[in-house]
Amino acid sequence: MDSAGTLRDVFPTRYWSRTEDGRVRCDLCPRQCRLRDGQRGLCFVRANVGGRVVLTTYGRSSGFCVDPIEKKPLNHFLPGTPVLSFGTAGCNLTCSFCQNWHISKSREVHTLAEEASPEGIARAAVGLNCRSVAFTYNDPVVFHEYAIDVAAACRDEGIRTVAVTAGYVCDEPRREFYRWIDAANIDLKGFADSFYRRLASGELEPVLDTLRYVRHETDTWLEITTLLIPGENDSDGEIHSLTRWVADELGPDVPIHFTAFHPDWRLRDVGPTPAATLRRARSIALENGLRFAYTGNVVDPSGQATLCPECGKTLIARDGYRIDAWRLSGEGECDACGTAIAGVFEDRPGVWGPRRLPVSIGS
Repeated sequence: MDSAGTLRDVFPTRYWSRTEDGRVRCDLCPRQCRLRDGQRGLCFVRANVGGRVVLTTYGRSSGFCVDPIEKKPLNHFLPGTPVLSFGTAGCNLTCSFCQNWHISKSREVHTLAEEASPEGIARAAVGLNCRSVAFTYNDPVVFHEYAIDVAAACRDEGIRTVAVTAGYVCDEPRREFYRWIDAANIDLKGFADSFYRRLASGELEPVLDTLRYVRHETDTWLEITTLLIPGENDSDGEIHSLTRWVADELGPDVPIHFTAFHPDWRLRDVGPTPAATLRRARSIALENGLRFAYTGNVVDPSGQATLCPECGKTLIARDGYRIDAWRLSGEGECDACGTAIAGVFEDRPGVWGPRRLPVSIGS
């Protein structure tokens, strides 16, 4: 709803119900906002209009960019290939440390957005020689209907889709969403409910439910990211608990990325994450049985290399987002010992490299 109190564009949604006091409840995410007519949910992009919940950002993007797939980050999904990335506006969490706050916290959903149809996005991905389209920058949970329509259009064109998400979503919409998603990087922000409540106004358990669901009940390729914030979620004890849970509940083949925090949004009084913290977290993950652990947002070639869990050979050497060496054969076997490496690989990597190419596609 704009400042004048009217909506210029609305799109009907399915995941809502009526309450006894005359409001409607949004049933998309665990927040379950209860809205009177004209009110928006915390995400800002879903609103009660005439007694129904509508999406107000369908067909509108905060911008498009061709990125390396490793930037999502995904290290085991079509390495080296370009991905057409876009987001909309709004978010259903309130992370005080948000690194994309200018998009996820945006309220200028009409004046600052580029219009694009699902079919237009799919055609643009084909024309730009992208192998996939990523829903990123803000969480695709809040533009659920738009993301699914884009994914369906992409599937018709042979383009895969990627979700970069916090995984804060209810069961039924989660099941619908992941039927269309080929790969996901889910942000496991920490491993304490108090962390989620205090810094994100959320809860941990729904995220764990999403991780379990994607890993065990879908064919979606899964990787995890944890942004380590000094003094908040970077203790050895918490990292041990988190990585043991991943190994026990999801299995040893799910890659995890430990990335460096930098002061931003409303958490500017905490310094950047030391590279040593990321390396320690990676060591803990490997010690606890995870086969693929990576460091991110720092220069650390050894922490970004993919190693064979059987013979220890470096299979993919990376310099940032550039692939410097490739020692996989077939569709993902170690060329030294033949061990199959978990992931979605082809017989050779892409050559997109570290380029970032902003594009405008329109309708």
